[in-house]
Amino acid sequence: MGELKLIKTYKNELQKYSLEQLRYKSEETVWSIGQMYDHLILVAHEYLDNMDRCSTLNDEQPLGKTEFGEHLYKIGGFPPIKIKLPDELNTPPNNSDSKEHLISRMDQVILRLSQWESKVDNINSNYKVEHGGLGWLNAREWYDLVGMHFRHHLRQKEELEQRLVK
Repeated sequence: MGELKLIKTYKNELQKYSLEQLRYKSEETVWSIGQMYDHLILVAHEYLDNMDRCSTLNDEQPLGKTEFGEHLYKIGGFPPIKIKLPDELNTPPNNSDSKEHLISRMDQVILRLSQWESKVDNINSNYKVEHGGLGWLNAREWYDLVGMHFRHHLRQKEELEQRLVK
């Protein structure tokens, strides 16, 4: 499934949750569905900002991806494991957005991806911005990472839905 179709599916599935379900936390350390959406939206914008930065660079970057970055792109996504970020990068996501606000924020991600879809491959592939864990990524790789990140959270989404009080 392409990035845009996947993200539109996430957006459409927001309709099925009540506000209580969006904000429900089964345990203190477990995110709510709304927090997962907030995380996905924030990270998508961060990746798209980096892709945008690639489009404005003038200097080619000879360095490439880390070993993990190479592996990630070779397999086309994150391995099916839970990834714990360092505490300084692990601020709990917002849990107060309304369903309407999350939908609006998802629309912004979809709009930005749509605007770049036909242009991303015209950006010099040696114009790169560094990712903390994956190494130096070009615009296409940042664009693809948005979809990989949404796909990575599908399993978490299913687990959180299983915990919902129906």
